[in-house]
Amino acid sequence: MLLALLLAYLLCLPKQLFKNPTATVITSNTNVLLGAQIAKDGQWRFPESDSIPEKFKTCIIAFEDEYFYKHPGFNPISIVKALKQNVSSGHVKRGGSTITQQVIRLSRQGQSRTYLEKLKELILATRLELRYSKEKILALYASHAPFGGNVVGIDAASWRYFNRNANDLSWAESATLAVLPNAPSLIYPGKNQKRLLEKRNRLLKKLVDNKTIDELTYNLSIAEGLPQKPYALPQIAPHLLQTISKTNKGERIKTTIKKQLQVQVNTIVLNHYNTLKQNEIYNISVLVLDVKTRQVLSYVGNSPTDNKHQNSVDIINKPRSTGSILKPFLYAAMLDAGDILPNTLVVDIPTQFGNYSPENFNKTFDGAVPAKRALSRSLNVPAVRMLQEFGLDRFHHYLKDLNLKDIRYNANHYGLSLILGGAESNLWDLCKSYAAFSSTINHFNDTSSEYFSNEFCEPTYFASKTIDFGKKSNEKTVFDAASIYLTYQSLKEVNRPEGDDNWQFFDNSKQIAWKTGTSYGFRDAWAIGTTKDYVVGVWVGNADGEGRPGLVGVQAAAPILFDVFSLLPNSQWFKKPFDEMQEVDICSVSGYRASVNCQETELQHIQLSGLKTKPCPYHTLIHVDNTGSFQVNTSCEDLSGIHTKSWFILPPLVEYYYKKKNPFYKPLPPFRADCLGQDDVNMQFIYPKNASTIFLPKDFNETINELVLKVAHSEKSSTLFWYIDQTYIGQTTDIHDIAIIPEVGPHTIIVVDNYGNELKRKITISK
Repeated sequence: MLLALLLAYLLCLPKQLFKNPTATVITSNTNVLLGAQIAKDGQWRFPESDSIPEKFKTCIIAFEDEYFYKHPGFNPISIVKALKQNVSSGHVKRGGSTITQQVIRLSRQGQSRTYLEKLKELILATRLELRYSKEKILALYASHAPFGGNVVGIDAASWRYFNRNANDLSWAESATLAVLPNAPSLIYPGKNQKRLLEKRNRLLKKLVDNKTIDELTYNLSIAEGLPQKPYALPQIAPHLLQTISKTNKGERIKTTIKKQLQVQVNTIVLNHYNTLKQNEIYNISVLVLDVKTRQVLSYVGNSPTDNKHQNSVDIINKPRSTGSILKPFLYAAMLDAGDILPNTLVVDIPTQFGNYSPENFNKTFDGAVPAKRALSRSLNVPAVRMLQEFGLDRFHHYLKDLNLKDIRYNANHYGLSLILGGAESNLWDLCKSYAAFSSTINHFNDTSSEYFSNEFCEPTYFASKTIDFGKKSNEKTVFDAASIYLTYQSLKEVNRPEGDDNWQFFDNSKQIAWKTGTSYGFRDAWAIGTTKDYVVGVWVGNADGEGRPGLVGVQAAAPILFDVFSLLPNSQWFKKPFDEMQEVDICSVSGYRASVNCQETELQHIQLSGLKTKPCPYHTLIHVDNTGSFQVNTSCEDLSGIHTKSWFILPPLVEYYYKKKNPFYKPLPPFRADCLGQDDVNMQFIYPKNASTIFLPKDFNETINELVLKVAHSEKSSTLFWYIDQTYIGQTTDIHDIAIIPEVGPHTIIVVDNYGNELKRKITISK
């Protein structure tokens, strides 16, 4: 029987004393409260803490259990005194319970207050003393004691009643909380204030009498007022709290968030929200990452809007149309594959692929533009043409390697619009990719030209998690360091928002590689930027997808981006990855590797894969006379009068637009009239596009508008003869435009020049 009783005693205490649900609590990287989500039973009950603030510990022991460190779980003297007093009064007037017994009582919720129950609590209390240290028992009490209303535990109580951490409470505040669990349903802030004040001051008098505090502290403490009503708990990162609660509900999580930065970013978002909402733009999200540690430093899932405009939606991980934000990935991919060099001229002319006709934002064309400038200016037509040349499937493969999880379909599903917002992604994945690119350059330069196998790992907001970048390798993960560096060099030249557009003239200006994006219909505005140490991503729009005029990346998102970067420390620019680059002669005009015909060249560092690119195709040797105004050959000029010259020649349609933006461009000189042979002439349609269906609208006078046909010709002085369906309609010289009003139906446009060269184009005039 003794063995049975001993075994029963050893097993009487449950392994887990408290099974009540707890609130989800998140703290900053320095353990400051960022926010909490109430427990599912409606109580503000924080997860158990292993420690207890010293002032509160002193107060609670002095008020509840002076002999706490001396008894084995119960105090016989207190029990006898309480029993005598209760018997003499005829009702329960005094409990006589120790803190240990109160822990047991709190764990056995719903039990009636009887002498038998008291005996059970006494036995369990002695068992609890054998299992845990005194400090652990105190921590259990502090975590589960009621503090009035729906507030449970010292941590929740200190925030609800004093709006700060329990470790920062004064003696008066600690004493106030120490007396609350004694009668939490009768006395708490806002109720029975006089009785609460008396109990607090009696405890403070006890502390000064036993020399725990001095007279000055006592006098200052009793002069402090009482809290009148509970404070709302901090909600500094509400959407991060919401995200963490999905996987760590009821836990206390230390995050990587820097509180001061988070508060400042919240203020920036609020200020811009107050401006943008005037244009009915209601939602903003911002993400800040540390490149080196891949930790989340600030997380703003949405602006402080109202419920009508989905203020609870965390947009950081929601798929949205990418706009132009993927263009740097295409540019880096083409550099990495050796398809282009940074200044390679890319074509920018009216273009049609089937029924798809991309347009630049400003509705104009440059004819030809350096690739890096096409990226920094975010030109749409060159981007689509580059994607078509690079290969849709090939680029799609690169995007899958970047782990952009919202690009779920095959390449054909998106088509060429993939590069202009035909696909969706989210702020988390895009910022992660930029952080990986920046880290690739940093690691390459810091590790004697090596890569890390897990460079594109997920960032983290858990302080307990350390990012594993994988093993060192000589093999790149996605893009080589040189291609990323050259991409960033282009993105550094993107025109900044008004007010920061002269940044390069100031020594303390941050050098930032950044890109904006605007989705079709002005539904999404993006801005993502990176320095050597930080990545900042911004999305602006409406959570319900409503488009608004002015909702473009450079106007709506970019100002927020640069305001956030102004909070971050300055970073040095990325080091040039020389081991992935080689210095070669580049044609100054075309940006290609210099051919023997290029007269103006310069040495530039290019990516090693760029050595595969072809030499300049636009410089050709021609023979001119002494004046340099005409081409000649031996049929009309002596050898002594013939001079060989290198000439920069563009195709006619490219030349047509290029010379409008480049006044120093010189067209190919014509052959002198007395020379035999024929010019190398070429011509191309500017408008209409082939197989076009055209509608001719009427003006206000009910007159049908004319269709203007346009052709570019390599010989400025040439004469063109125009036909529609074999019927001659006129001729043009110099400027080759002609206006017609064709009948409804299919037509064939034929153009013949004075050298006999012919062009055809089929069109259909629609009703």
